[in-house]
Amino acid sequence: MPDIRQARVPEKGLRAVVLDIEGTTGSLSHVRDVLFPYARERLAPWLAAHRGAAPWRRILDAVAAYTGAAHDEASALALLELWADGDVKAPPLKTLQGLIWSGGYDAGELHGHVYPDVPPALEHWQRDGTGRFIYSSGSVAAQRDWFGHTAHGDLRPLLDGYFDLTTAGPKADADSYRAIASDLGHAPADLLFVSDVGAELDAAAAAGWRTVAVRRPDDERPAVNGHQLVASLTPLVSPTPPGHFTAPVDTHAQEDPGDE
Repeated sequence: MPDIRQARVPEKGLRAVVLDIEGTTGSLSHVRDVLFPYARERLAPWLAAHRGAAPWRRILDAVAAYTGAAHDEASALALLELWADGDVKAPPLKTLQGLIWSGGYDAGELHGHVYPDVPPALEHWQRDGTGRFIYSSGSVAAQRDWFGHTAHGDLRPLLDGYFDLTTAGPKADADSYRAIASDLGHAPADLLFVSDVGAELDAAAAAGWRTVAVRRPDDERPAVNGHQLVASLTPLVSPTPPGHFTAPVDTHAQEDPGDE
């Protein structure tokens, strides 16, 4: 586990915080070991159960729009399974995963994993009047379900909004962060993005945002280059120790850019 320096983002001028989910506010392993397999097993049954209905048509239309070619159910399913097996951030797959997970949450078979430091941090920013948003590759619907079904209760009242691939764009593209800043109506320099993925943080920084990297103690991936690094959200809402500096961390190592 790399050395993680305590860091705190100055609150002066901070208008909103935008948080990633997987590896940042929630466990990486919960997504990979619980949610992804749950959805993968149900891709074919879900399409069969909804055949001909409006949600089924929307998924097939989304696959066609994403690939630029028409698909019947069988060919769409083959692509969805291929994307799922390769962890491809394809919007049609993310939408369908969200629909499948929604049924799992409603049935009590799933929950959203949230680290215990997250609710107090969200409450702090809420008291300070700082906006609180989520930006994840998972669909907006899946994000809402995640934060609505946690061991800490329903956290959705602590959040002001959500962004995904369809509403903002790819997470490693600086234009996505420009679009979010425009949507929020704030200058990029007044926004903070917190994530566990260097490519995403680099894109946000290129768009003029403040950035902080997260590497959780249970996450054994190498640290992120060129960004302040924390082990939880607590340092972002706690006083900085006297005489402590918050220079960017450079570990000369980079994590897997494929993570959300």
